[in-house]
Amino acid sequence: MLSVAQAADAAFADLPLPETACFAVSALADPGMLHRLLEPFAKRGLVPSAVYARQHGEDLSVDIQIDGLTQTDAAMIGRGMRQIFGVDVVLVSQRVSA
Repeated sequence: MLSVAQAADAAFADLPLPETACFAVSALADPGMLHRLLEPFAKRGLVPSAVYARQHGEDLSVDIQIDGLTQTDAAMIGRGMRQIFGVDVVLVSQRVSA
C-alpha cells in the first residue's frame, strides 16, 4: 500500500518539469544591441520572464530568461543570436524548477 506522499510522487512523476531557457550574451555595447537580442523572441510572440543588461566599457553583458521554451527552440534562437553583428558569445542553458 502506498503512502499519501508516495501516491502524490507517482501521480506527478509523468508531468514535465517547468523549464526556463537562459541566454548569457556578451556583445559590443551598441545602442541597438539590446533590441536586436530581444527581436527573436518578439518574432515568435514570446515575452522573456527576465532581462538583465549591464555595460562594461565597450562591452555589454545580457542575461535573458524565458519560461516554457523547448531545448530545440532555445538552441535555434541561440544560433540566430550568434549571427548578430557585434555579438561575441552566446551561452544557452536550461534551468529546471522543482
